Amino acid sequence: MLLVPVLALLVAAAPPLVDPPPISVPAGLTAKEVERAIVVGVAQRGWVVSSRAPGSMEATLHLRTHVARVGITYDLSSIQIKYLDSENLDYEVKKGVPRIHRNYLKWVDNIVRDITVQLQAAELDRTGT
Repeated sequence: MLLVPVLALLVAAAPPLVDPPPISVPAGLTAKEVERAIVVGVAQRGWVVSSRAPGSMEATLHLRTHVARVGITYDLSSIQIKYLDSENLDYEVKKGVPRIHRNYLKWVDNIVRDITVQLQAAELDRTGT
């Protein structure tokens, strides 16, 4: 009988917070094309670019009572997305391991896919194939 509550706790525990691997940028794209792919990619999921500087930006998602903010750095070879902070997403560090609500991880995976699609579209536009 003790096993059921323990399993319920394990299922409810927030998973480790792991930033996604870098997104490869197709060769030949300009900085402007890379930036546009990021902005359009995050906007498709309701994220808003809250600040910009050359080679970096921050994007914020407001969803009901949840807020997530990521930093995005980029150049002509890769794009990196990193967790910055959040509200109401159960962020905590336990035994040295940052943890966060599983939905955050899904939301970030979605913008990785959407940015990748935008990069591929920009490459197709450039090459015409």
